[in-house]
Amino acid sequence: MPLIAPAPLGSSTWLLQLRTFAIVGQLITILFARLLTPTSLPIGALLVLVIFTAITNGAYGWWLSRAERNREESSGESTMDPATGLSSAMTSPIADSQASLLSEFKSETPLRLAFVLMAMDLITLTAMLYLTGGADNPFSLFYFVNIAIGGVILTAPLTWTLTALAMLGYVALLIDSRPVAGLTIQPAETPDWLIATLDLRDCGLLFAFVTCATVLAYFVTRISRQLRLREQDLRRSQSERADAMRLEGLTTLAAGAAHELASPLSAIDVACRELTRHLEDIPKPKSVDEDLSLIDGQLLMCRQILSRMRAASGDTAAQRWNRTTLGDLIDTALEGIRDPHRVEIIESDDDASWEDQPMWLPEEAVAQAIRNLIHNGLDASESSESVAVELLVDGDEARLQVRDQGQGMSDEVLDRAGDPFFTTKEPGRGIGLGLFLTRNVITRLGGTLKFDSTPGMGTVATVRLPLPKE
Repeated sequence: MPLIAPAPLGSSTWLLQLRTFAIVGQLITILFARLLTPTSLPIGALLVLVIFTAITNGAYGWWLSRAERNREESSGESTMDPATGLSSAMTSPIADSQASLLSEFKSETPLRLAFVLMAMDLITLTAMLYLTGGADNPFSLFYFVNIAIGGVILTAPLTWTLTALAMLGYVALLIDSRPVAGLTIQPAETPDWLIATLDLRDCGLLFAFVTCATVLAYFVTRISRQLRLREQDLRRSQSERADAMRLEGLTTLAAGAAHELASPLSAIDVACRELTRHLEDIPKPKSVDEDLSLIDGQLLMCRQILSRMRAASGDTAAQRWNRTTLGDLIDTALEGIRDPHRVEIIESDDDASWEDQPMWLPEEAVAQAIRNLIHNGLDASESSESVAVELLVDGDEARLQVRDQGQGMSDEVLDRAGDPFFTTKEPGRGIGLGLFLTRNVITRLGGTLKFDSTPGMGTVATVRLPLPKE
């Protein structure tokens, strides 16, 4: 059960249990004071305060059970898309927005409710102490317990608000309370320079209380914040691990498919060449030669596709490092473009020839990454519009920009661009791995991938790759 997150349902359940223990402890203390000590206490008023706490705790428990039931029902409504194997919340922007609002509600509502309950507990504690000797009552130390619990469960602003409320209650007890025989210390003569109605002892108690409450709230909130950040990092790493496991399954499938398809395609290639050789001196329709040429061309395209699948799946041979030039890298990337006539290469570096710039990298893998960016630009643009690829050698790095003429992306889409299995394309046109693999390839080489987009103005993808040192 997480105790550090800012009042999710887990820590709210923890607060419910703590308040239950407090109610039982208060009843035992009142019974002990009534039966085993000669101290005269207003038992009726104290029991009313305990009953009030019990009623609010019961209502809190009922609300938690409803919230838990609603959460289970909402999580059960997330259905799986049979076409992609992904949940509907991952493929629909509307569902993503609804899930975000629901998550915000689930985190903020228990937080505020927990603060209200803890503030009520402080008021109830102050009332009990007022009836039983005020600041002289040893149980006034329980102010610090409430502050510590608030520092763990609540956020820093709410914790400091709770601390201020505790200080206010303690000052009220120092000023006025009902004395209890044998417990309350009679005040000494009050010097003129002290606060009215507070003697030297009371001022010392107040200073000690304020100091302890401030230090406790400060350190507990700091430690709680660090633990929350660590928990967030842990959840993020778990999410990334789950994505990596799903990606590993897909890449294993791609590598297996590339390996299994290589043999039958090789057999088809051999049969096609043998058939072409046997039909060389035999009269035949022209369409036969055209069909054989078409088969040979499609086989070449299949070999290129298999090579890209091996690169995407992490095949060592496909990602073999080799020395090349920036010009050869771009030529390799353009070889597999489906609409090369729509791609415009812009040479913006007038001082040096970027084509001859030496590079040392896995050429096929990087070419596939650039190819993914160009294909995304082509998909985003109209069929009559082109995609501009601008190259520049800037100091010790090469910069490549792919600019499309599409509708652009919103801030929400930009934040998730590159996440695995996230796509805005129509079903059947992608599963959201292209940009994820592209970013992985570029970052492993020490480069960066950045997107700049304005709705209605298109998108610019900027790739920066470090150049080898001479």
